[in-house]
Amino acid sequence: MAAAQKLAEAVAEAMYARDFAAQALGIVIETVGPGTSRLAMTVRPDMVNGHDMCHGGMIFTLADTALAYACNSYNQVAVAQTAQITFCAPGRKGDRLVAVAEERHQAGRTGVYDVRVTDPAGKTIALFRGNSYRLQGTVVPEPAAAG
Repeated sequence: MAAAQKLAEAVAEAMYARDFAAQALGIVIETVGPGTSRLAMTVRPDMVNGHDMCHGGMIFTLADTALAYACNSYNQVAVAQTAQITFCAPGRKGDRLVAVAEERHQAGRTGVYDVRVTDPAGKTIALFRGNSYRLQGTVVPEPAAAG
């Protein structure tokens, strides 16, 4: 299990280095593991809509990014195939939103992941379900086989 954890962390580090969208939004990786991730983002003034709430697209992006780190954690390139979100409560300016992604099913080239986005009090802001699809290739080079 330690090898799988180490691989998930290496994949996350490599992805984040070139994930300019996440970096621009201030999304940070708190933890990552095989099939799971926990990311956070603080709602800035430029992320609120005309109702003074966090724009739904920003919350979706946070959840989608958590999905990305969870489904790529096995070092097989994967992308979102479909996703849906249910907004449960507003995020507010200054809130530190946390998105926790958990793998529900993985078989062959497809996976199903649930992401829960919460506010600083632990209140559910959004529930997101995403399906992933594995492409060819790896995120980081495969370790050389021991011989």
